[in-house]
Amino acid sequence: MCGFCGYINKKEKNHIKKMTDAIIHRGPDDESYYTDEDIAMGFRRLSIIDLNGGRQPISNEQDNMIITFNGEIYNFKEIKEDLIKKGHTFKTLTDTEVILHGYEEYGPGILDKLRGMFAFVIWDKNNKKLFGARDHFGQKPFYYAFMGNTFMYGSEIKSFLFHPDFKKEINEKSLKSYLTFQTSVFEETFFKNVFKLKPGHYFTYDMKTNKFETNIYYEIKFEAEDENFNKLVTEVDDIITKSIDTHLISDVEIGAYLSGGIDSSYVVSYLKPDKTFSVGFDFKDFNEVPLAQDLSNLLHIENKNEIINSDDFFNNIDKVQYYSDEPNANLSAVPLYFLSALASKDVKVVLSGEGADELFGGYNEYKEDNLLIKYRHLPYFLRRFIKTIVSPLPKFHGKNFLTKGGSKVEEYYIGNAFVFDDKEANDILKNKYKTDIKFKDITKPYYDKVKGQDEVTKKQYLDMHFWLPNDILLKADKMSMANSLELRVPILDKEVFALASKIPTKYKISHDTTKYILRKAASSRIPEAWYKRRKKGFPVPIYEWFKEDKYYNIVKKMFNENFSSEFFDVKKINKLLDDHYHGKKNNCRKIWNIFVFLTWYKKFFIEMEQNQNKF
Repeated sequence: MCGFCGYINKKEKNHIKKMTDAIIHRGPDDESYYTDEDIAMGFRRLSIIDLNGGRQPISNEQDNMIITFNGEIYNFKEIKEDLIKKGHTFKTLTDTEVILHGYEEYGPGILDKLRGMFAFVIWDKNNKKLFGARDHFGQKPFYYAFMGNTFMYGSEIKSFLFHPDFKKEINEKSLKSYLTFQTSVFEETFFKNVFKLKPGHYFTYDMKTNKFETNIYYEIKFEAEDENFNKLVTEVDDIITKSIDTHLISDVEIGAYLSGGIDSSYVVSYLKPDKTFSVGFDFKDFNEVPLAQDLSNLLHIENKNEIINSDDFFNNIDKVQYYSDEPNANLSAVPLYFLSALASKDVKVVLSGEGADELFGGYNEYKEDNLLIKYRHLPYFLRRFIKTIVSPLPKFHGKNFLTKGGSKVEEYYIGNAFVFDDKEANDILKNKYKTDIKFKDITKPYYDKVKGQDEVTKKQYLDMHFWLPNDILLKADKMSMANSLELRVPILDKEVFALASKIPTKYKISHDTTKYILRKAASSRIPEAWYKRRKKGFPVPIYEWFKEDKYYNIVKKMFNENFSSEFFDVKKINKLLDDHYHGKKNNCRKIWNIFVFLTWYKKFFIEMEQNQNKF
């Protein structure tokens, strides 16, 4: 695991060190560089495989192709055997060199053979072409930008800030959608002219022609097959446990995250690492550490844990936003930062349970309320008519039920987080940041690809393109790498997905629970209390904290900073805060979204301007 950055132009190449230093947290063990008249490539290493011989950038035998790579390829030894038979010779024991020789042999076709998490670039020195790719689901980040005559790329945007050609501007159209989705959802990031390479995509940049082109190599598809349930249960357990085995390739110790839920418990119960790691809050009903301790004790595993208080949480929000690169209002990012810091004291690699909910239908939003299911037995035209009647009315008990009951999933579902609707977002924004783009405009192209599928499958498909890469995996990567820790997610694996994509919805949402088939698969490995436990996520007591004077005043101060009025109607956002504080309305998520954005902006556009070398 590591981080890389680089740039292509015909100017001097003496900025690469400072750019690479900006991501030292991704790889504190080593730094190295490659430069020629066209390109500068920088690399920070967290040593996991081939500790002594795996230094990057790595070149081929002729020294005309050079690679920098972030991630892990779990089947690299099998690919290597095939390449050796084809005449390739290797000078290291790394998966990095396998990608390089694989590209020489297969071109972009090497991507179809890779099983793992990755982002990488390969510089073809003779042809002056750069080839880069990002893994199937977006576990590893990849950013790029064209600034004047310079092409920049890297694992984190912050490295770009140290190149003199980089022009730091906020992307005005990102803010409204962020207020709705709580993350950045467009290819263009919050930094104008900085883009994310989409998961399952590769690019080529031809320096001679200045042509940049992206292509898709992997497409997510759900194609259910009505197989025998018990047979599928056995296959699910088999494929997940084999994936865990595959994800254990390492020359350093591996630990695991453990909460009170089924996903991490399933991984830990099979893996049985020496150590598990857990965090919780010192607040009633917001601490899953005792559950993690109980399972660890049952498995005779050491559990290391930490309790976070409200001051810990608020004192580290700015760090979390700095390491995130873009504003991320998922509350669980903060405890995940603490969890990663805790684990990094003992291990360099951890396994976690991300991806299980998207693959096997685990989110509570996938299971409709029983009363709503009965209501939908009424003819659609009648439910639609009722919706048109109640929609303009002031809020009343049952309005959301009748509105949702008369809507199609495409009209209301954007993922686990739906904070501000279009009207609410525009209402608090200054004119410069208002847009006519509606959330349905953003999700429609994805829903169009799953027309005819059932509602749960549509939600899964959308989540795998929005919630998973832009939120879950982004914070998993950024918070772990902030603490120089490699996080692996064996359930989110292309072979596991190949099976999960065939499972009918009736096996995922069943017996009044979510991811039913995964629970059945896990039932032979973990106690009943764990595999039957309903999903809680990473609960954070933000509702209560915003009603306390201390944290109310912290947010109040931020809302009334001079720069806040650049983006928001300050009077309206203060009303959201005051109404929540006085118990008139639960606005905690809306307050948090705004507060996070302002914290991020202050960090990147004010404090870094004052002292760019501070971080």
